[in-house]
Amino acid sequence: MRSFRVHAFVLAAAACAAAASAAAAQQPADTTSMQQAYQERRGELLKDLQTTQDSLGSLRAQRVRLEARIDNVLAQSTEARAQQLLLSGDLNALLQLDAVLAQAQENMNVQRDRMLALGDAVRKRSGAVLVVLFRADSAPQGAVGALQLSIDDAAAATRAYTASMVTALRQGAVDELYRSEMLPTVHSVQLQATLAGQSVSQGLNVQTAPNVVTYVQFSVQDGKVGSTTWTSAGTAP
Repeated sequence: MRSFRVHAFVLAAAACAAAASAAAAQQPADTTSMQQAYQERRGELLKDLQTTQDSLGSLRAQRVRLEARIDNVLAQSTEARAQQLLLSGDLNALLQLDAVLAQAQENMNVQRDRMLALGDAVRKRSGAVLVVLFRADSAPQGAVGALQLSIDDAAAATRAYTASMVTALRQGAVDELYRSEMLPTVHSVQLQATLAGQSVSQGLNVQTAPNVVTYVQFSVQDGKVGSTTWTSAGTAP
């Protein structure tokens, strides 16, 4: 009985040794398999990471291109908006207003020309003529300088006499300052002259009549300017 137990113990010990030996032989094989699986998994993860990085780079490039397109669209939209504002109704209204004002000014010019033409026609039909003369046969040598004639508060004639012209006046020449058809009414005639460096003036109101020539003559006498008037039937002197 005792020998049987010893034999069983020896068998058990041998079995344990065999199991230990088998486990020791299997451990390196499992480690190699795990290392290989790790390397394969690591390679897959690296490949996935590289693919993800490539996708991210592509997305960044697409984003840059999209931003450039957006900027281009915004620039085109801004330009189109500016053109739209330039061609908007407000500008058209201003242009239309400018056209209306231009037309109104043209109409005013036409009306002015028409009134002037009517005035000329009335004056010609009335036959009233006004003639303004100037003489200085009694003026001292070099006394007469310049003249300014105004009719109805509007400039009608100016003179700047030279030495030869003053000599002609002193010898009896008469200078016709103004001749025109007038409406048959009262007109204001004003003469301002420079005599010997001094400014003197003379004015009067003259009644013109139909089919009559009305004369106004200004003359230099004793350093002053005097005036006389007379009339002549018809429209010629």
